[in-house]
Amino acid sequence: MKYFTIIVTIIAVGLIIYNTTMLNFNNLFEGQSIIALITILTSLCAIILLQVLRLSKRVDDKLKGRQ
Repeated sequence: MKYFTIIVTIIAVGLIIYNTTMLNFNNLFEGQSIIALITILTSLCAIILLQVLRLSKRVDDKLKGRQ
């Protein structure tokens, strides 16, 4: 599970970097820029969710270790 979250996080960071190159800062909310913004936001959400999953898994492992 740890390697899965790391790999997906790296892919999400790669998507963020790629989509920032696709942004047109003169017209952020038109054409391809809005698609790039949406993809950046969804990648950030994916990273946050994966970090929450890793943290909850770590807490679960510590609780099972104490019982």
